[in-house]
Amino acid sequence: MKHFAPDDFHNCHLGLLLGRAALLKDRIIDTHMEPHGITAAQFKVLIIMAQYGVDSPGELCRHLSLDSGSMTRMLDRLEQKGFLARQRSEADRRQVRLVLTEQGQALADRLPHIGAEAMNELAGAITPDELKTLELILKKILVAAGDSITLLRLGGNNEQ
Repeated sequence: MKHFAPDDFHNCHLGLLLGRAALLKDRIIDTHMEPHGITAAQFKVLIIMAQYGVDSPGELCRHLSLDSGSMTRMLDRLEQKGFLARQRSEADRRQVRLVLTEQGQALADRLPHIGAEAMNELAGAITPDELKTLELILKKILVAAGDSITLLRLGGNNEQ
């Protein structure tokens, strides 16, 4: 379904609003994670590892839409901070497996609480019904675009 045309594209604010909302979300997470010494981007890596059991750099790249160079730098920083360790796979020494350290697991155990506080701050201006509708709409857009992570992790059910 086409919603926009070149002659009235100046009235299209969807991309700007989605981008600004994503930036705001990251700023809020940055603020909540500052006492723990990590950024919103590092929070995402740790929570994906903890909640979904993702333990490979390649899979993290797919989840976060990052290139391997950016992911390597991110993992280097998290390793330097003592939150994760890289281990060679026993089955294939070319493969690297990521594991949370004791310090990383302790923080990962707190991430759902921290994340909930941050998301409550982000979504505090809308009602529970509006939040549900927003999530359904965003999921519908992502599934229609073929986003494999949304299909895999969120089920891809678009029913209201």
